[in-house]
Amino acid sequence: MNKVDSPQVTKRKTRLSSYTPNAIESATTTIKLQPLTLRDLVFGEEEPLTYDDLISSLPGRRNQIFELVRLLGPVDSPVSPIFVYGGASTGKTSTILQVFRHLNRPFVYSSCRTCYNARQLFENILNQLLLHRKSEINGYSSAKKCEKQADFVNLLKEALVGVVDSLKGNSGKSSGGSFNGSMVYLIFDSLELVRDWDKSSTILPFLFKLHDILKVPDVEDALRQILMRNQPNPKLYSAFLDLVLKPFCRVTRKLDELSAGLSPLFKKFCEPLDDLEVNPVGENKRKLLNCLQPHIAPAINEILRVTTMSSQVNMKKKKSGASDSIDEIEFHMSTSAKYLVISAFLASRNPATLDASFFDSTGGPANQKKKRKSSEKSKELKEALEEEQFMKGPGTFPLERLLAIFQCITSGSEYPLEEEDEEEEEEEDKSLMSDILLQVSSLCSANFISKGGSCPLEGSTRYRSTISEDLALKVAKSLKFPLAKYLYRK
Repeated sequence: MNKVDSPQVTKRKTRLSSYTPNAIESATTTIKLQPLTLRDLVFGEEEPLTYDDLISSLPGRRNQIFELVRLLGPVDSPVSPIFVYGGASTGKTSTILQVFRHLNRPFVYSSCRTCYNARQLFENILNQLLLHRKSEINGYSSAKKCEKQADFVNLLKEALVGVVDSLKGNSGKSSGGSFNGSMVYLIFDSLELVRDWDKSSTILPFLFKLHDILKVPDVEDALRQILMRNQPNPKLYSAFLDLVLKPFCRVTRKLDELSAGLSPLFKKFCEPLDDLEVNPVGENKRKLLNCLQPHIAPAINEILRVTTMSSQVNMKKKKSGASDSIDEIEFHMSTSAKYLVISAFLASRNPATLDASFFDSTGGPANQKKKRKSSEKSKELKEALEEEQFMKGPGTFPLERLLAIFQCITSGSEYPLEEEDEEEEEEEDKSLMSDILLQVSSLCSANFISKGGSCPLEGSTRYRSTISEDLALKVAKSLKFPLAKYLYRK
């Protein structure tokens, strides 16, 4: 019996089944990259740009290029932090990178757009300085794990010392790997984005102070050179400074305080010695350290006590000076204008719902007693709304609210406004209102009050107070007005 051939159903090819073994093997082949070298710390592998080529490659940026080159200065010259700002897509990054290509100086570039937290930013800088590249071989890990600022400073110092030593050893070579100078620059791109992911608001101040933090060893070396002057036995005094200068510099770096603290301590250091011309090394230096050790801590505590007392005295002087000067304002202002400034400040800082409790004699504590006790949930919601309003800053207010507060605080003030006869009451109200509106306009021109636009529901112009609380207190004290009594605080 013949065999009947059944129709074969062909399987649908999937994306994975369509790959051949050779294709899979070639896709998983690791790409071997060349190890990083010092040459990767400069811009590109091309020859440095000439100044004319730099100007022609960035049209319209001649002045900015000249200013940037001037600020960077000669090779290996000290440079303060430089902040470059401008609109989007105006050539900030391109200008900086092309300038460094022209100068042929080593730098480390980090973008705060791709490094979206402190750990990525710190490790990205260290990876470039340590010539480390993430790959499959090292599990795409960084050369050093770093999350804290203190750890980053220590690791950065070690990495910079190694790179600078390598650059100094490479400076004499005439090959293509030569550089201009042995200073490494740190370039941070899109620095404003740090505010989005740095909730503690400590990274930006830290980066701007990084230049000063890394210069601390230079301060100790400078102090050592100054203290070594006019010493009869420089080697002996140098051995003494090796033991005490570093712990003393943690307390103070003022030369007069260091000299006063180290002078009696050096006498204690020399007491076991019969010959002051000797150079203590090895075992003799350790014996002198053991004899000096009990006296170091009391000397440091004495300097710390003197430094703390002097700082407290300075703080008291500042506080007393501030309290003396807070009663005075540095400009002349009429009485009605002062009350308008205070009224605008209260209208911007206080919620409008609290005006009745602050200024209305019938809507104050008496009405508050009649209210039902609020639940915990409503209290939390109210506190959240108040905190949100406080974070938004000074609020806006209509002109009617400003005039209402102005009328309330001037009615019982110690410096009442001048009044006319009772027969001319209507004319007085009209002239007073026109005078107040004129003064509101003058305060807007003087930037004490700003116009905040019109409300779409009310259709009237809204205003906002622009003065600080310190200035408001000065104005209030000049009128003997109890501002704190009417100011809402959480």
